[in-house]
Amino acid sequence: MTASPNRRLIAVVLLVPVLVALALWAFTWPAARTAPRDLPLGVAGPAPAAAQLEARLAQHDGAFEIHRYASADEAREAVEHRAVYGAVVATEHGPELLTASAASPVVAQLLREAVTASAPGGTEVPVTDVVAAPAADPRGSVLGSGILPLAIAGVAAGAVVTLLGLRGGRAATALLGVAALVGVVAAAVTDSWLGALTGNWWAEAGALGLTVLAIGAAIAGFAALIGPAGIGIGALLMVLLGNPFSGVTSAPELLPRPVGTIGQWLPPGAGGSLLRSVAYFDGHAASGAVLTLALWSVCGLAAVLIGGRLRRPAAPAPEAAPAREAALAG
Repeated sequence: MTASPNRRLIAVVLLVPVLVALALWAFTWPAARTAPRDLPLGVAGPAPAAAQLEARLAQHDGAFEIHRYASADEAREAVEHRAVYGAVVATEHGPELLTASAASPVVAQLLREAVTASAPGGTEVPVTDVVAAPAADPRGSVLGSGILPLAIAGVAAGAVVTLLGLRGGRAATALLGVAALVGVVAAAVTDSWLGALTGNWWAEAGALGLTVLAIGAAIAGFAALIGPAGIGIGALLMVLLGNPFSGVTSAPELLPRPVGTIGQWLPPGAGGSLLRSVAYFDGHAASGAVLTLALWSVCGLAAVLIGGRLRRPAAPAPEAAPAREAALAG
């Protein structure tokens, strides 16, 4: 065997375990360190009683980011608008808890346990689920498991466009077409068939399609600028990091820092947050996710167009005229 095959053999033997270790770290470490970190939580009611509630919640050091509201109605509105995950309301009968299991069933359960533990001994805490998860998906399993197929679809779209040799406008058109069709198909499956999404159908399809476009454009853009290796780099970024860092199965605030923040900067995390907003909260708190996905899409498509121009093959030189060849031969 020559040196070159030996090097390739060693590279394969070492690369696969490294990728496995990276995948295990990315998927298992955040799950093993799940805990509330500055989780937005509202407190409402008369000032003295609300202050006591806030003091009890503060005993969970660094767990909650408290937002004060003057009344239960304001707290409820904040929950409905995704400003907070829940709210504790001080009443004359004791604390009451407002949750939104549609925002995260995991967080809703966590708040029940934390508020019950913080209440005076023997006090029963009434719980109102202000924005409940749909009956067809009470644990958020469909939404949580749906982000990975979107990421795979985006990676596949960017890879196929690159490997088929599509460049410039044709590549951009193909990516836009794939994203639009995947958005429609995914909305038909998750909303019309499974009933796991309950918002505006076309808004859901748009959110799903924009997520695929952001991922696919990024993959194709990397490949257009640095070659086929860009497909691998983009796939690692979107699938190996973007999916486990998205926090879609729990909440970004439950992941270790700065994993939750990084996840929301990547298309899978932003796409999951956008889909939750349009599916359950009438689009509230969707602007940040829309901006993130739009930036990835625009930058990726721009790279595809620029890369298509840079990698455009040079026109072949015209063949010499037969008469000139004959003259030179003579």
